[in-house]
Amino acid sequence: MDFLQIGVVLALVVILAIPMAKYLTNVYSLEITKQDSMFGKIERVIFKLSGIDTNDMRWQQYAKALLLSNLVMFIISYIIIRFQGVLPGNPSKIDSMEPLLVFNTAASFLTNTNLQHYSGESGLSYLSQMAVIIFLMFTTPATGLSLCMAFLRGLTNQRSIGNFYVDLIRSITRVLLPLSILIGLVLVSQGVPQTLNPTAIATTLEGATQNIARGPVAALESIKHIGTNGGGFFGVNSAHPFENPNGFTNVLEILSMFLIPAALPLTFGYMARNKKQGWILFSAMGLMLLVFLSMTYINEKNGNPALEKIGLSQENGSMEGKEVRFGIAQSALFTSVTTAATTGSVNNMHDTLTPLGGIAPLAMMMLNCVFGGDGVGTVNILMYSVMAVFLAGLMVGRTPEFLGKKIEGKEMKLIAIAILLHPLIILVPSAIALATQLGSSAISNPGFHGISQVVYEFTSSAANNGSGFEGLGDNTPFWNISTGLVMLFGRYFSMIAMIAVAGSLLAKKRVPETIGTFKTDNSTFLVILLATVLIIGALTFFPVIALGPIAEWLTIR
Repeated sequence: MDFLQIGVVLALVVILAIPMAKYLTNVYSLEITKQDSMFGKIERVIFKLSGIDTNDMRWQQYAKALLLSNLVMFIISYIIIRFQGVLPGNPSKIDSMEPLLVFNTAASFLTNTNLQHYSGESGLSYLSQMAVIIFLMFTTPATGLSLCMAFLRGLTNQRSIGNFYVDLIRSITRVLLPLSILIGLVLVSQGVPQTLNPTAIATTLEGATQNIARGPVAALESIKHIGTNGGGFFGVNSAHPFENPNGFTNVLEILSMFLIPAALPLTFGYMARNKKQGWILFSAMGLMLLVFLSMTYINEKNGNPALEKIGLSQENGSMEGKEVRFGIAQSALFTSVTTAATTGSVNNMHDTLTPLGGIAPLAMMMLNCVFGGDGVGTVNILMYSVMAVFLAGLMVGRTPEFLGKKIEGKEMKLIAIAILLHPLIILVPSAIALATQLGSSAISNPGFHGISQVVYEFTSSAANNGSGFEGLGDNTPFWNISTGLVMLFGRYFSMIAMIAVAGSLLAKKRVPETIGTFKTDNSTFLVILLATVLIIGALTFFPVIALGPIAEWLTIR
Protein backbone atom coordinates (compact mmCIF):
# COMPACT_ATOMS: atom_id res chain seq x y z
CA MET A 1 0.00 0.00 0.00
CA ASP A 2 2.88 2.39 0.76
CA PHE A 3 4.37 1.93 -2.70
CA LEU A 4 0.95 2.44 -4.27
CA GLN A 5 0.47 5.72 -2.39
CA ILE A 6 3.86 7.03 -3.43
CA GLY A 7 3.52 5.78 -7.00
CA VAL A 8 0.12 7.41 -7.52
CA VAL A 9 1.32 10.79 -6.26
CA LEU A 10 4.46 10.73 -8.43
CA ALA A 11 2.42 9.68 -11.46
CA LEU A 12 0.07 12.62 -10.87
CA VAL A 13 3.08 14.92 -10.78
CA VAL A 14 4.19 13.76 -14.23
CA ILE A 15 0.66 13.94 -15.65
CA LEU A 16 0.12 17.49 -14.38
CA ALA A 17 3.61 18.70 -15.31
CA ILE A 18 3.04 18.30 -19.06
CA PRO A 19 0.09 20.71 -19.48
CA MET A 20 1.67 23.04 -16.93
CA ALA A 21 4.85 23.17 -19.00
CA LYS A 22 2.87 24.13 -22.11
CA TYR A 23 1.04 26.80 -20.15
CA LEU A 24 4.29 28.26 -18.77
CA THR A 25 5.77 28.34 -22.27
CA ASN A 26 2.89 30.54 -23.38
CA VAL A 27 3.01 32.71 -20.22
CA TYR A 28 6.59 33.75 -20.83
CA SER A 29 6.48 33.88 -24.60
CA LEU A 30 7.84 37.10 -26.09
CA GLU A 31 5.13 36.85 -28.74
CA ILE A 32 1.41 37.64 -28.44
CA THR A 33 -0.59 34.64 -27.17
CA LYS A 34 -4.21 33.85 -26.29
CA GLN A 35 -3.42 34.54 -22.64
CA ASP A 36 -2.92 38.22 -23.46
CA SER A 37 -6.64 38.57 -24.12
CA MET A 38 -7.38 37.15 -20.64
CA PHE A 39 -4.74 38.92 -18.55
CA GLY A 40 -3.47 41.70 -20.79
CA LYS A 41 -5.91 44.42 -19.68
CA ILE A 42 -5.19 43.88 -15.98
CA GLU A 43 -1.44 43.83 -16.59
CA ARG A 44 -1.52 46.99 -18.72
CA VAL A 45 -3.28 48.82 -15.87
CA ILE A 46 -0.58 47.63 -13.46
CA PHE A 47 2.17 48.71 -15.85
CA LYS A 48 0.59 52.14 -16.32
CA LEU A 49 0.01 52.78 -12.61
CA SER A 50 3.52 51.59 -11.78
CA GLY A 51 5.20 53.49 -14.60
CA ILE A 52 6.77 50.30 -15.94
CA ASP A 53 8.53 50.44 -19.31
CA THR A 54 7.78 47.11 -20.98
CA ASN A 55 10.60 47.24 -23.54
CA ASP A 56 13.19 44.47 -23.61
CA MET A 57 16.16 44.82 -21.26
CA ARG A 58 19.85 44.09 -21.52
CA TRP A 59 21.10 41.61 -18.94
CA GLN A 60 22.64 44.42 -16.87
CA GLN A 61 19.28 46.23 -16.74
CA TYR A 62 17.50 42.98 -15.87
CA ALA A 63 19.88 42.32 -12.96
CA LYS A 64 19.61 45.92 -11.72
CA ALA A 65 15.79 45.81 -11.78
CA LEU A 66 15.77 42.50 -9.90
CA LEU A 67 18.14 43.71 -7.18
CA LEU A 68 16.56 47.14 -6.68
CA SER A 69 13.01 45.80 -6.47
CA ASN A 70 14.09 43.19 -3.94
CA LEU A 71 15.95 45.80 -1.89
CA VAL A 72 12.81 47.95 -1.67
CA MET A 73 10.76 44.92 -0.62
CA PHE A 74 13.31 44.10 2.08
CA ILE A 75 13.19 47.62 3.57
CA ILE A 76 9.37 47.74 3.62
CA SER A 77 9.17 44.25 5.14
CA TYR A 78 11.71 45.10 7.83
CA ILE A 79 9.80 48.22 8.88
CA ILE A 80 6.42 46.47 9.10
CA ILE A 81 7.70 43.54 11.18
CA ARG A 82 9.87 45.76 13.38
CA PHE A 83 6.94 47.96 14.34
CA GLN A 84 4.08 45.43 14.16
CA GLY A 85 3.39 45.94 17.87
CA VAL A 86 2.13 49.49 17.27
CA LEU A 87 0.64 48.96 13.81
CA PRO A 88 -2.99 47.96 13.12
CA GLY A 89 -4.01 44.43 12.13
CA ASN A 90 -2.84 42.95 15.41
CA PRO A 91 -5.91 41.68 17.29
CA SER A 92 -3.85 39.22 19.35
CA LYS A 93 -1.56 42.05 20.60
CA ILE A 94 1.70 40.44 19.48
CA ASP A 95 4.82 42.46 20.33
CA SER A 96 7.38 43.68 17.82
CA MET A 97 10.37 41.48 17.03
CA GLU A 98 13.88 42.40 18.10
CA PRO A 99 16.07 43.85 15.28
CA LEU A 100 18.31 40.86 14.47
CA LEU A 101 15.37 38.46 14.32
CA VAL A 102 13.59 40.94 12.03
CA PHE A 103 16.66 41.00 9.77
CA ASN A 104 16.72 37.21 9.61
CA THR A 105 12.98 36.98 8.96
CA ALA A 106 12.94 39.64 6.24
CA ALA A 107 16.01 38.12 4.55
CA SER A 108 14.49 34.66 4.85
CA PHE A 109 11.22 35.44 3.10
CA LEU A 110 12.82 37.82 0.59
CA THR A 111 15.09 35.01 -0.63
CA ASN A 112 12.29 32.42 -0.93
CA THR A 113 13.89 30.52 1.98
CA ASN A 114 11.26 30.96 4.70
CA LEU A 115 13.60 29.84 7.46
CA GLN A 116 11.79 30.65 10.70
CA HIS A 117 13.62 31.42 13.94
CA TYR A 118 10.26 32.27 15.51
CA SER A 119 6.94 30.51 15.94
CA GLY A 120 4.47 31.84 13.38
CA GLU A 121 1.29 32.04 15.43
CA SER A 122 2.96 33.87 18.32
CA GLY A 123 5.66 35.83 16.48
CA LEU A 124 3.77 37.78 13.81
CA SER A 125 0.63 39.90 13.69
CA TYR A 126 -2.01 39.39 11.01
CA LEU A 127 -0.69 42.50 9.24
CA SER A 128 2.83 41.06 9.16
CA GLN A 129 1.53 37.68 8.01
CA MET A 130 -0.38 39.24 5.10
CA ALA A 131 1.55 42.41 4.14
CA VAL A 132 4.99 40.83 4.53
CA ILE A 133 4.90 37.04 4.58
CA ILE A 134 2.14 36.34 2.05
CA PHE A 135 3.24 39.29 -0.10
CA LEU A 136 6.82 37.99 -0.30
CA MET A 137 5.51 34.48 -0.90
CA PHE A 138 4.18 35.83 -4.20
CA THR A 139 7.00 38.14 -5.23
CA THR A 140 9.99 35.93 -4.39
CA PRO A 141 8.95 32.85 -6.42
CA ALA A 142 7.93 35.29 -9.16
CA THR A 143 11.50 36.62 -9.04
CA GLY A 144 12.87 33.08 -9.32
CA LEU A 145 10.62 32.30 -12.27
CA SER A 146 11.65 35.54 -13.96
CA LEU A 147 15.33 34.67 -13.57
CA CYS A 148 14.70 31.19 -14.96
CA MET A 149 12.93 32.53 -18.03
CA ALA A 150 15.68 35.08 -18.69
CA PHE A 151 18.23 32.25 -18.52
CA LEU A 152 16.17 29.97 -20.77
CA ARG A 153 15.76 32.73 -23.36
CA GLY A 154 19.50 33.21 -23.45
CA LEU A 155 20.08 29.48 -23.94
CA THR A 156 17.34 28.99 -26.53
CA ASN A 157 18.27 31.96 -28.72
CA GLN A 158 15.20 34.14 -28.15
CA ARG A 159 15.24 37.74 -29.37
CA SER A 160 16.14 39.01 -25.87
CA ILE A 161 16.18 37.91 -22.23
CA GLY A 162 12.93 39.87 -21.73
CA ASN A 163 11.86 42.49 -19.20
CA PHE A 164 12.12 41.74 -15.48
CA TYR A 165 9.03 43.68 -14.45
CA VAL A 166 6.89 42.10 -17.18
CA ASP A 167 8.07 38.63 -16.16
CA LEU A 168 7.46 39.42 -12.48
CA ILE A 169 3.90 40.65 -13.03
CA ARG A 170 3.05 37.79 -15.38
CA SER A 171 4.35 35.26 -12.87
CA ILE A 172 1.90 36.60 -10.31
CA THR A 173 -1.16 37.35 -12.44
CA ARG A 174 -1.00 34.33 -14.75
CA VAL A 175 0.53 31.61 -12.57
CA LEU A 176 0.79 32.12 -8.82
CA LEU A 177 -2.38 34.06 -8.04
CA PRO A 178 -4.89 31.87 -9.96
CA LEU A 179 -3.37 28.65 -8.60
CA SER A 180 -3.21 29.92 -5.02
CA ILE A 181 -6.86 31.04 -5.08
CA LEU A 182 -7.95 27.63 -6.36
CA ILE A 183 -5.87 25.67 -3.85
CA GLY A 184 -6.82 28.02 -1.02
CA LEU A 185 -10.52 27.40 -1.61
CA VAL A 186 -9.94 23.64 -1.59
CA LEU A 187 -8.02 23.91 1.68
CA VAL A 188 -10.82 25.95 3.26
CA SER A 189 -13.27 23.22 2.24
CA GLN A 190 -11.09 20.75 4.17
CA GLY A 191 -11.15 22.78 7.37
CA VAL A 192 -8.11 25.04 7.08
CA PRO A 193 -8.97 28.36 8.84
CA GLN A 194 -9.30 31.61 6.91
CA THR A 195 -10.29 34.41 9.27
CA LEU A 196 -9.20 37.77 10.66
CA ASN A 197 -10.79 37.08 14.04
CA PRO A 198 -8.38 37.07 17.01
CA THR A 199 -7.16 34.01 18.88
CA ALA A 200 -10.10 31.90 20.03
CA ILE A 201 -10.46 31.25 23.76
CA ALA A 202 -12.04 27.94 24.73
CA THR A 203 -12.76 26.10 27.97
CA THR A 204 -11.56 22.51 28.09
CA LEU A 205 -13.48 19.60 29.64
CA GLU A 206 -11.33 19.98 32.74
CA GLY A 207 -12.35 23.63 33.03
CA ALA A 208 -9.00 25.09 31.96
CA THR A 209 -8.69 27.96 29.49
CA GLN A 210 -7.14 27.20 26.10
CA ASN A 211 -6.00 29.76 23.52
CA ILE A 212 -6.49 28.50 19.95
CA ALA A 213 -4.43 30.40 17.39
CA ARG A 214 -6.02 31.01 14.00
CA GLY A 215 -5.91 33.56 11.19
CA PRO A 216 -5.61 33.80 7.38
CA VAL A 217 -4.06 30.33 7.27
CA ALA A 218 -5.49 29.00 3.97
CA ALA A 219 -4.29 32.06 2.02
CA LEU A 220 -0.75 31.55 3.32
CA GLU A 221 -0.84 27.77 2.97
CA SER A 222 -1.76 27.79 -0.72
CA ILE A 223 0.95 30.18 -1.91
CA LYS A 224 3.38 28.63 0.56
CA HIS A 225 3.40 25.47 -1.55
CA ILE A 226 2.68 26.78 -5.05
CA GLY A 227 5.52 29.26 -4.62
CA THR A 228 7.86 26.66 -3.03
CA ASN A 229 8.08 28.99 -0.03
CA GLY A 230 7.58 26.70 2.96
CA GLY A 231 7.13 29.06 5.90
CA GLY A 232 4.32 27.97 8.22
CA PHE A 233 1.60 30.04 9.87
CA PHE A 234 2.11 27.76 12.88
CA GLY A 235 5.39 26.74 14.47
CA VAL A 236 5.06 23.07 13.54
CA ASN A 237 4.23 23.95 9.94
CA SER A 238 2.30 21.37 7.89
CA ALA A 239 2.33 18.91 10.78
CA HIS A 240 -0.34 21.17 12.36
CA PRO A 241 -3.92 20.01 11.64
CA PHE A 242 -4.96 23.59 10.83
CA GLU A 243 -2.38 23.69 8.02
CA ASN A 244 -2.67 20.09 6.84
CA PRO A 245 -5.80 18.39 8.22
CA ASN A 246 -5.83 15.03 6.45
CA GLY A 247 -4.36 12.71 3.83
CA PHE A 248 -6.07 14.52 0.96
CA THR A 249 -4.61 17.91 1.90
CA ASN A 250 -1.22 16.24 2.36
CA VAL A 251 -1.27 14.97 -1.23
CA LEU A 252 -2.60 18.33 -2.45
CA GLU A 253 0.30 20.14 -0.78
CA ILE A 254 2.84 17.71 -2.25
CA LEU A 255 1.40 18.23 -5.74
CA SER A 256 1.28 21.99 -5.22
CA MET A 257 4.93 22.37 -4.26
CA PHE A 258 6.07 19.97 -7.01
CA LEU A 259 3.91 21.26 -9.89
CA ILE A 260 5.97 24.20 -11.18
CA PRO A 261 9.47 22.76 -10.47
CA ALA A 262 8.52 19.55 -12.31
CA ALA A 263 7.09 21.50 -15.26
CA LEU A 264 10.03 23.86 -15.78
CA PRO A 265 12.52 21.39 -17.37
CA LEU A 266 9.78 20.42 -19.82
CA THR A 267 9.15 24.12 -20.43
CA PHE A 268 12.81 24.40 -21.37
CA GLY A 269 12.29 21.63 -23.92
CA TYR A 270 9.36 23.48 -25.48
CA MET A 271 11.28 26.76 -25.60
CA ALA A 272 14.28 25.03 -27.18
CA ARG A 273 11.93 23.32 -29.67
CA ASN A 274 13.41 20.02 -28.53
CA LYS A 275 11.09 18.10 -26.20
CA LYS A 276 13.68 15.34 -25.73
CA GLN A 277 16.06 17.89 -24.23
CA GLY A 278 13.48 18.78 -21.59
CA TRP A 279 12.77 15.15 -20.79
CA ILE A 280 16.49 14.43 -20.34
CA LEU A 281 16.69 17.10 -17.64
CA PHE A 282 13.44 15.86 -16.08
CA SER A 283 14.74 12.27 -16.09
CA ALA A 284 18.05 13.24 -14.48
CA MET A 285 16.30 15.06 -11.65
CA GLY A 286 13.63 12.36 -11.37
CA LEU A 287 16.18 9.56 -11.01
CA MET A 288 18.01 11.41 -8.25
CA LEU A 289 14.72 12.04 -6.45
CA LEU A 290 13.76 8.35 -6.61
CA VAL A 291 17.10 7.28 -5.14
CA PHE A 292 16.90 9.74 -2.25
CA LEU A 293 13.20 9.07 -1.64
CA SER A 294 13.92 5.35 -1.44
CA MET A 295 16.71 5.99 1.05
CA THR A 296 14.42 7.98 3.33
CA TYR A 297 11.48 5.59 3.06
CA ILE A 298 13.50 2.38 3.61
CA ASN A 299 15.38 3.70 6.62
CA GLU A 300 12.30 5.20 8.28
CA LYS A 301 10.32 2.02 7.59
CA ASN A 302 13.04 -0.17 9.12
CA GLY A 303 12.94 1.88 12.30
CA ASN A 304 15.62 2.84 14.78
CA PRO A 305 18.01 -0.03 15.60
CA ALA A 306 18.94 1.57 18.94
CA LEU A 307 15.31 1.38 20.08
CA GLU A 308 14.99 -2.16 18.77
CA LYS A 309 17.97 -3.23 20.87
CA ILE A 310 16.24 -2.20 24.08
CA GLY A 311 13.10 -4.14 23.18
CA LEU A 312 10.87 -1.47 21.59
CA SER A 313 8.99 -2.78 18.57
CA GLN A 314 9.87 -1.13 15.26
CA GLU A 315 7.15 -2.95 13.35
CA ASN A 316 5.52 0.33 12.30
CA GLY A 317 8.84 2.00 11.52
CA SER A 318 10.39 5.04 13.13
CA MET A 319 7.31 7.06 14.01
CA GLU A 320 9.12 9.51 16.29
CA GLY A 321 8.28 13.05 15.15
CA LYS A 322 5.69 11.88 12.61
CA GLU A 323 1.93 12.29 12.48
CA VAL A 324 -0.06 9.06 12.70
CA ARG A 325 -2.51 10.40 10.13
CA PHE A 326 0.28 10.45 7.52
CA GLY A 327 2.39 7.44 8.46
CA ILE A 328 5.80 6.52 7.07
CA ALA A 329 4.98 6.66 3.34
CA GLN A 330 3.41 10.12 3.23
CA SER A 331 5.96 11.48 5.70
CA ALA A 332 8.91 10.18 3.65
CA LEU A 333 7.37 11.47 0.40
CA PHE A 334 6.66 14.90 1.89
CA THR A 335 10.19 15.08 3.31
CA SER A 336 11.75 14.20 -0.04
CA VAL A 337 9.59 16.52 -2.13
CA THR A 338 9.92 19.51 0.20
CA THR A 339 13.72 19.32 0.07
CA ALA A 340 13.89 18.38 -3.62
CA ALA A 341 11.69 21.33 -4.54
CA THR A 342 13.44 23.48 -1.89
CA THR A 343 10.08 24.35 -0.37
CA GLY A 344 10.96 23.75 3.26
CA SER A 345 7.51 23.01 4.67
CA VAL A 346 7.41 19.90 6.86
CA ASN A 347 4.72 17.45 7.93
CA ASN A 348 7.13 15.71 10.31
CA MET A 349 10.14 16.80 12.33
CA HIS A 350 13.33 16.24 10.30
CA ASP A 351 15.43 16.31 13.48
CA THR A 352 13.90 12.95 14.42
CA LEU A 353 14.68 11.19 11.13
CA THR A 354 16.97 8.20 11.36
CA PRO A 355 20.58 9.13 10.48
CA LEU A 356 20.50 7.57 7.00
CA GLY A 357 16.94 8.76 6.42
CA GLY A 358 18.13 12.28 7.17
CA ILE A 359 20.94 12.09 4.59
CA ALA A 360 18.46 12.25 1.71
CA PRO A 361 16.90 15.67 2.42
CA LEU A 362 20.33 17.01 3.36
CA ALA A 363 21.92 15.70 0.14
CA MET A 364 19.17 17.08 -2.12
CA MET A 365 19.66 20.55 -0.66
CA MET A 366 23.42 20.21 -1.07
CA LEU A 367 23.03 19.31 -4.75
CA ASN A 368 20.32 22.01 -5.11
CA CYS A 369 19.27 20.79 -8.55
CA VAL A 370 16.88 17.90 -7.85
CA PHE A 371 14.01 19.94 -9.36
CA GLY A 372 14.67 22.79 -6.93
CA GLY A 373 12.41 25.75 -6.22
CA ASP A 374 10.33 27.75 -8.68
CA GLY A 375 12.85 28.59 -11.37
CA VAL A 376 16.11 28.20 -9.50
CA GLY A 377 16.35 24.40 -9.63
CA THR A 378 16.03 24.30 -13.41
CA VAL A 379 18.69 26.98 -13.74
CA ASN A 380 20.99 24.93 -11.51
CA ILE A 381 20.57 21.70 -13.48
CA LEU A 382 21.24 23.67 -16.66
CA MET A 383 24.43 24.99 -15.09
CA TYR A 384 25.50 21.41 -14.50
CA SER A 385 24.46 20.58 -18.07
CA VAL A 386 26.77 23.26 -19.42
CA MET A 387 29.50 21.99 -17.10
CA ALA A 388 28.96 18.44 -18.37
CA VAL A 389 29.16 19.60 -21.99
CA PHE A 390 32.34 21.53 -21.22
CA LEU A 391 34.00 18.52 -19.57
CA ALA A 392 32.93 16.21 -22.40
CA GLY A 393 34.29 18.67 -24.94
CA LEU A 394 37.65 18.83 -23.19
CA MET A 395 37.92 15.03 -23.19
CA VAL A 396 37.48 14.79 -26.97
CA GLY A 397 39.38 17.96 -27.84
CA ARG A 398 36.41 19.87 -29.24
CA THR A 399 35.06 23.32 -28.40
CA PRO A 400 31.99 22.62 -26.22
CA GLU A 401 28.59 23.59 -27.58
CA PHE A 402 25.17 23.59 -25.93
CA LEU A 403 22.06 24.15 -28.03
CA GLY A 404 24.18 25.59 -30.83
CA LYS A 405 26.05 28.07 -28.60
CA LYS A 406 29.79 27.75 -27.98
CA ILE A 407 30.66 27.45 -24.29
CA GLU A 408 33.80 29.45 -23.62
CA GLY A 409 35.87 30.68 -20.71
CA LYS A 410 33.61 33.57 -19.70
CA GLU A 411 30.55 31.37 -19.24
CA MET A 412 32.50 28.65 -17.43
CA LYS A 413 34.04 31.10 -14.96
CA LEU A 414 30.60 32.44 -14.03
CA ILE A 415 29.12 28.94 -13.75
CA ALA A 416 32.09 27.73 -11.68
CA ILE A 417 31.62 30.65 -9.29
CA ALA A 418 27.93 29.86 -8.88
CA ILE A 419 28.57 26.13 -8.32
CA LEU A 420 31.49 26.60 -5.89
CA LEU A 421 29.82 29.38 -3.91
CA HIS A 422 27.14 26.97 -2.69
CA PRO A 423 29.45 24.62 -0.71
CA LEU A 424 31.55 27.59 0.41
CA ILE A 425 28.69 29.35 2.19
CA ILE A 426 27.62 26.06 3.79
CA LEU A 427 30.91 24.57 4.97
CA VAL A 428 32.74 27.70 6.16
CA PRO A 429 29.91 28.95 8.46
CA SER A 430 29.35 25.38 9.67
CA ALA A 431 33.00 25.09 10.66
CA ILE A 432 32.85 28.43 12.48
CA ALA A 433 29.66 27.44 14.31
CA LEU A 434 31.06 24.09 15.42
CA ALA A 435 34.41 25.54 16.46
CA THR A 436 33.06 28.41 18.56
CA GLN A 437 30.78 28.73 21.55
CA LEU A 438 28.63 31.21 19.60
CA GLY A 439 27.32 28.44 17.37
CA SER A 440 27.85 25.21 19.29
CA SER A 441 25.90 26.45 22.33
CA ALA A 442 22.69 26.14 20.26
CA ILE A 443 23.18 22.40 19.67
CA SER A 444 20.61 20.38 21.63
CA ASN A 445 22.11 16.98 20.85
CA PRO A 446 25.93 16.98 21.18
CA GLY A 447 27.97 14.54 19.14
CA PHE A 448 27.52 13.48 15.56
CA HIS A 449 23.87 14.53 15.47
CA GLY A 450 24.89 18.01 16.56
CA ILE A 451 27.11 18.26 13.47
CA SER A 452 24.10 17.29 11.35
CA GLN A 453 21.97 19.97 13.03
CA VAL A 454 24.48 22.71 12.25
CA VAL A 455 25.22 21.60 8.69
CA TYR A 456 21.51 21.16 7.94
CA GLU A 457 20.78 24.73 9.11
CA PHE A 458 23.35 26.31 6.81
CA THR A 459 22.54 23.95 3.92
CA SER A 460 18.87 24.83 4.20
CA SER A 461 19.77 28.54 4.25
CA ALA A 462 22.14 28.34 1.27
CA ALA A 463 19.69 26.29 -0.79
CA ASN A 464 16.86 28.73 0.08
CA ASN A 465 14.91 25.80 1.51
CA GLY A 466 14.04 26.83 5.05
CA SER A 467 13.40 23.48 6.73
CA GLY A 468 15.52 22.66 9.75
CA PHE A 469 16.68 20.13 12.28
CA GLU A 470 14.58 22.02 14.80
CA GLY A 471 16.46 20.76 17.81
CA LEU A 472 18.85 23.64 17.15
CA GLY A 473 18.31 26.69 19.39
CA ASP A 474 18.74 29.12 16.50
CA ASN A 475 17.13 32.37 17.72
CA THR A 476 20.41 33.94 18.83
CA PRO A 477 22.42 36.87 17.39
CA PHE A 478 25.00 34.51 15.85
CA TRP A 479 22.46 32.32 14.07
CA ASN A 480 20.21 35.20 12.99
CA ILE A 481 23.10 37.09 11.42
CA SER A 482 24.98 34.12 9.94
CA THR A 483 22.01 32.37 8.35
CA GLY A 484 20.61 35.71 7.19
CA LEU A 485 23.82 36.47 5.30
CA VAL A 486 24.04 32.91 3.90
CA MET A 487 20.48 33.19 2.57
CA LEU A 488 21.25 36.49 0.83
CA PHE A 489 24.55 35.24 -0.62
CA GLY A 490 22.99 31.96 -1.77
CA ARG A 491 20.19 33.78 -3.54
CA TYR A 492 21.66 36.82 -5.22
CA PHE A 493 25.25 35.99 -6.13
CA SER A 494 24.17 33.02 -8.23
CA MET A 495 21.28 35.00 -9.74
CA ILE A 496 23.60 37.74 -10.98
CA ALA A 497 26.03 35.17 -12.39
CA MET A 498 23.28 33.35 -14.26
CA ILE A 499 21.77 36.51 -15.76
CA ALA A 500 25.26 37.41 -16.97
CA VAL A 501 25.59 33.95 -18.55
CA ALA A 502 22.21 34.39 -20.25
CA GLY A 503 23.27 37.75 -21.69
CA SER A 504 26.58 36.31 -22.89
CA LEU A 505 24.96 33.32 -24.61
CA LEU A 506 22.24 35.45 -26.19
CA ALA A 507 24.88 37.65 -27.84
CA LYS A 508 26.55 34.65 -29.49
CA LYS A 509 25.72 33.48 -32.98
CA ARG A 510 24.20 30.04 -33.29
CA VAL A 511 26.64 27.41 -34.54
CA PRO A 512 25.17 24.99 -37.10
CA GLU A 513 25.03 21.35 -36.02
CA THR A 514 27.60 19.04 -37.63
CA ILE A 515 28.43 15.36 -37.48
CA GLY A 516 30.85 16.09 -34.66
CA THR A 517 28.35 17.97 -32.48
CA PHE A 518 27.90 16.41 -29.05
CA LYS A 519 24.19 15.67 -28.66
CA THR A 520 22.59 16.55 -25.33
CA ASP A 521 19.19 14.94 -25.83
CA ASN A 522 20.08 11.26 -25.47
CA SER A 523 20.84 8.69 -22.78
CA THR A 524 24.61 9.20 -23.08
CA PHE A 525 24.29 12.82 -22.01
CA LEU A 526 21.89 11.78 -19.23
CA VAL A 527 24.60 9.54 -17.75
CA ILE A 528 27.27 12.24 -18.12
CA LEU A 529 25.00 14.83 -16.48
CA LEU A 530 24.21 12.57 -13.52
CA ALA A 531 27.89 11.72 -13.09
CA THR A 532 28.84 15.41 -13.15
CA VAL A 533 26.27 16.36 -10.52
CA LEU A 534 27.02 13.45 -8.20
CA ILE A 535 30.82 13.62 -8.47
CA ILE A 536 30.92 17.37 -7.78
CA GLY A 537 28.47 16.87 -4.92
CA ALA A 538 30.45 13.99 -3.41
CA LEU A 539 33.78 15.81 -3.68
CA THR A 540 32.45 18.85 -1.84
CA PHE A 541 30.05 17.39 0.72
CA PHE A 542 30.80 13.71 1.42
CA PRO A 543 33.36 14.41 4.19
CA VAL A 544 30.90 16.42 6.27
CA ILE A 545 28.15 13.84 5.69
CA ALA A 546 30.56 11.17 6.92
CA LEU A 547 31.23 13.18 10.08
CA GLY A 548 27.51 13.72 10.74
CA PRO A 549 24.78 11.27 9.65
CA ILE A 550 27.03 8.34 8.67
CA ALA A 551 29.03 8.49 11.90
CA GLU A 552 25.81 8.75 13.90
CA TRP A 553 24.40 5.70 12.12
CA LEU A 554 27.49 3.65 12.96
CA THR A 555 27.08 4.48 16.66
CA ILE A 556 23.49 3.21 16.91
CA ARG A 557 23.78 0.01 14.91
